[in-house]
Amino acid sequence: MKLSAFRYDLPLNLIAQNPTKRREDSRMLVVNRKTGNMENKHFRDILEYYDDRDVFVVNNTKVFPARMYGRKEKTGAKIEVFLLRELNKPNRLWDVIVDPARKIRVGNKLYFGDNEELVAEVIDNTTSRGRTIRFLWDDDDASLKRMLDALGETPLPKYIKRVPDTEDRERYQTVYAKHEGAVAAPTAGLHFSKELIKRCEIKGIRFAEVTLHTGLTTFRPIEVEDLSKHKMDAEYFTITDQASAIVNKAKETGHRVCSIGTTTMRALESSFTAQKLLKPTEGWTNHFIHPPYSFNIADSLVTNFHLPKTSLLIMACAFAGYDLTMEAYKKAIKDKYRFFSYGDALLII
Repeated sequence: MKLSAFRYDLPLNLIAQNPTKRREDSRMLVVNRKTGNMENKHFRDILEYYDDRDVFVVNNTKVFPARMYGRKEKTGAKIEVFLLRELNKPNRLWDVIVDPARKIRVGNKLYFGDNEELVAEVIDNTTSRGRTIRFLWDDDDASLKRMLDALGETPLPKYIKRVPDTEDRERYQTVYAKHEGAVAAPTAGLHFSKELIKRCEIKGIRFAEVTLHTGLTTFRPIEVEDLSKHKMDAEYFTITDQASAIVNKAKETGHRVCSIGTTTMRALESSFTAQKLLKPTEGWTNHFIHPPYSFNIADSLVTNFHLPKTSLLIMACAFAGYDLTMEAYKKAIKDKYRFFSYGDALLII
């Protein structure tokens, strides 16, 4: 299929600017792949669709405050620095994106904090907007991390037109987040509260945790019309023996496996055996899932409503079928569902 097929028009007032008061109060559109039936529900109703010994697979990555604002030496120009990943702890090296990039060259120094508590030097150009920087910090790793946490901002997507606040530090994070490394939240998991998880566990639904550190590549617009030519940046992921055992037992005993989010699905589809069982793995994946595609592990998917022409929407179409997915999006727009990161959920069964 061509990229242009995944375009749709969305009224701007449907882009969620804030989370719901309670996580599980988000609305949920339920789409049945076999019948084509669609139901309007709330996320707390997910319990109606799963039974004892079914499995929810979640991504336990943790978002860190990746967006920082600094000043360029001499000119004092304000520069946004978006931290992507740490390259080398002893040398304090980070891959970053800078904006405006045209002002930032190798050798420039950037100053962060009202009193210039933190300084970084640009040591390489990686892409048109990408740079490698070195933080000039003489203290230990723990103190540098505290400084980055203090100076960094919750990396809300740009379509959320407000300054992040203290609530975002909690709400742009799943309640089961454990392993820091993501620059964007695995948004399907934002709908789970601790109370809802407990209710799932009481019903006998099991949770398996995988880790995929979500990077900007997942949300970056695709720039080629031929999807077979699109290349995603690699993202680090881990699937443990325990997670594999939980998922495989469910599959072998005829119970359901639901992927909570497209990032979780990417991890699952990056590590399976010839028998279509989940395999423990630690490594990097640049797996881009687009139609046609035969899924191997999960038989249902929770996701949000995604930006046009993105890998997330394309994966949803691969899972539910193109026509059904686009019909679901039309219904969601007609019924005024909330879209994108803080928006409502889509359950595909």
